[in-house]
Amino acid sequence: MKIIFVIILSVVLSVNLWVKQSNAQQISDQKRMEWWINARFGMFVHWGIYSVPAGFYKGVAQTNSAEWIMNKGKIPLAEYQKYADLFNPTQFDAKEFVVRAKEAGMKYIVITSKHHDGFSMFHSKCNPYNIVDATPFKRDVCRELSEECARQGIKFGFYYSQAQDWSHPGGVGNTWDKKMQHVSRDVYVREKALPEVNQLLTDYGKIAIFWWDTPRAMSKEVFDSLYHVTTDLQPEIITNDRLGANYRGDYKTFERNLPRKKPADKYWEICQPISGSWGYRSDDKDFKSIRTLLHNLAGASSMGGNYLLNVSPTCLGTLAPQTIERLKAVGDWMKKNSESIYGTQASPCGNPDWGCITMKAENSNTKLYLHVFNWPSDGKITVLRTV
Repeated sequence: MKIIFVIILSVVLSVNLWVKQSNAQQISDQKRMEWWINARFGMFVHWGIYSVPAGFYKGVAQTNSAEWIMNKGKIPLAEYQKYADLFNPTQFDAKEFVVRAKEAGMKYIVITSKHHDGFSMFHSKCNPYNIVDATPFKRDVCRELSEECARQGIKFGFYYSQAQDWSHPGGVGNTWDKKMQHVSRDVYVREKALPEVNQLLTDYGKIAIFWWDTPRAMSKEVFDSLYHVTTDLQPEIITNDRLGANYRGDYKTFERNLPRKKPADKYWEICQPISGSWGYRSDDKDFKSIRTLLHNLAGASSMGGNYLLNVSPTCLGTLAPQTIERLKAVGDWMKKNSESIYGTQASPCGNPDWGCITMKAENSNTKLYLHVFNWPSDGKITVLRTV
């Protein structure tokens, strides 16, 4: 019989489970992370004015993902800013967007509020280079998504590039624009990064996740100020480990590829684009198969991690047909098998050659979910429990 999708078998083993609590802070952290562990599956959204050139500059395809086009094409800021004039995603519908995430079985959404190009996808009070003031669209997509997530009962979070900013003279990364008169990084943080982070955590309701990216050389005072304003304004917020080298955050981030074995970190997540590029590229045809997406989702859960799957809207605010097809297929699978993903723990058996195993404690028993991707030639499944 040809196996197209994952087949799940369930067995029950009696095991003694115990949790050693060391102090009140550990209990507090565990409570704060509880929803995130139960969710296991979220949507990442990379979206910005880089969806207008969609990977091409002066007719030439640039290397790397679409959101790096300003860097890879060495586009001067004055020229790159003109893409904002063409950014008018009138087909964007926050309600439909959140519905697609929920129907796929996703429990949280994280959107790029500002990527390395420095363009703000929200109505920034300190940066006129934003989606409301600098584009014909004149709408705050971050606000629309945050409000719709609240209505539909799904957690919402922000990605923010805290160090790299190619549009501000104090931001890290723009080494090609000779007209840019550079200032200190502290000026950038004082004028832009800190006020924007403050606004995102004050004006957009309850934020579940703050997703930092690409830490670069900044002073400890800067990192401290960004860290404390985040946790002080939203005490229940969860942060990843990319603020700075000495800031572990709440969970470890893996990018693109699943770890080969269970990480030592108690909490971790893999982020991965559904295609080849994080942001929308018109020439990106490298969409992962439905089988691969399901394998990665079950594989992350089988090692005790979360799966943050990225989608890339076009400059019109729509998703590629291949993305919609895959989200629907994953959702169809999750309707039948989500019990094997939500709230599960890492397998006590490791992962065998034929697939992967997730585990869920229920009273005095533990249920194992066997995700079989490759049936052995003899048709027998062997499970070896480790001690």
